Amino acid sequence: MADNKFTDEKMIARCESMSRMQAVLGGKWKILILWYIAAYEVQRFGELMRRIDGISQSTLTKQLRELEADGFIHREIYREIPPKVEYTLTEEGESFVPILTEMMRWSQQWLCSEGETCGANKR
Repeated sequence: MADNKFTDEKMIARCESMSRMQAVLGGKWKILILWYIAAYEVQRFGELMRRIDGISQSTLTKQLRELEADGFIHREIYREIPPKVEYTLTEEGESFVPILTEMMRWSQQWLCSEGETCGANKR
C-alpha cells in the first residue's frame, strides 16, 4: 500500500479491512480516477486531466502512481514521440467496478435533487 496516515498500526487495529480500503482510496480524486478508467476502459493522462475538473497535474500524477502501487491500475508506456501513456484497470481494479457502480447509484438516489441529472451511468 502507498504510505499514508491510515497505514499506522493503531488505525488498522480498529477495523483492518475498512482502514486498508480507506488507505487505498483516501485521495480526494481516486474514486473519480477509477470511475473514468472503468467507464472508458483506457485513459490517457491528458484525457483524465480534461475530465477531472479542478485536479492539478502533480496531484493526478501522484494519485495515479498510488493507485498503480496499490494494484488498482496498470500504466502502459509507449516509447514514441511524443510519449504516450495509457491507464487501464488491473484485475483487482476490475473487481472494484461493481462497488463504484453501486456508489454511483447511491449518489444519484441520495445526493441529487429531485429532477436533477447527476450524470449518466456509463457501466
